Amino acid sequence: MSGLIDVILPVFLVIGFGYVVAWRGLFSDAAVDGLMRFAQNFAVPVLLARSIAKLDLGASYDAGLMISFYAGALISFAIGITAARFLLGRTGPEAVAIGFCCLFSNSLLLGVPITERAYGHDALAGNFAIISIHSPLLYTIGIVAMEAVRSHGTGAGLSRVGLNALIGVLRTPLVIGILCGFAIQALRAVTGHDLPEPVWAAMNMMAGAALPAALFGLGGVLFRYRPEGDSRAIAMVTALSLIVHPGVAWLLGHWVFDLSTPALRSAVMTASMAPGVNAYLFANMYGVGRRVAASSVLIATAGSILTIWMWLAILP
Repeated sequence: MSGLIDVILPVFLVIGFGYVVAWRGLFSDAAVDGLMRFAQNFAVPVLLARSIAKLDLGASYDAGLMISFYAGALISFAIGITAARFLLGRTGPEAVAIGFCCLFSNSLLLGVPITERAYGHDALAGNFAIISIHSPLLYTIGIVAMEAVRSHGTGAGLSRVGLNALIGVLRTPLVIGILCGFAIQALRAVTGHDLPEPVWAAMNMMAGAALPAALFGLGGVLFRYRPEGDSRAIAMVTALSLIVHPGVAWLLGHWVFDLSTPALRSAVMTASMAPGVNAYLFANMYGVGRRVAASSVLIATAGSILTIWMWLAILP
């Protein structure tokens, strides 16, 4: 019980605070959008740049860590698409959108603060290694799958829309923040000089605001995603995201790759997070599966309070 109270509850109380003030009309939709724009476009990219810049790349990029996490994500993606298409009778594009919900966990806004509260700031190296390729890789996989399904039977490859979307991934603020972090690493390696201390101090100030603002804003965003219908699809997404993905990560990390304790914690805890808001944004981009995506984000986020507690108990 102490794990639930000390580690998980504070994070979800901040989300709940944002949810309640949006529900009661004390924080307008425009204010929520402005806060999330600040967090996602500015503060969180600075957090990512700072964190990637300080990573020990040789120690953090462990092949077993990456395979454990991303194998679980891809298995959940494949099961989600197949079940949505053949068991739930969804169209190909709808099945891909539902599968993407199972693929894209909320690795940053939930995974980082919960891992930090559970194991300390020094335990985040593996989290940030995973996050450094998370959005570019998974958006690319989702877009390729969607465009392949949409073009099936037409004899066409990836459409111009798909190619533009792939290019757009590289222009997103989160990815730009990640690239800036690698650029700082390269600058240090080539010149032997680091950024001036005032620049680091400014980055630390921005990074300190990132997660509280993003979690509070996430609560306001989740208020808009009222669950409705599609209970079987939502239950499937929730189970794959909260049980199957971290389960695969744990099995591979513990039994196949024999990961160190910090790496195993990063892989499993990051995998155990609910789908992020990006899952809804992907569905909205293609205009399919939006109700399932929105409801899955809300319900899985609420359900993860208990499943994260379970994974915390299992991990060393």
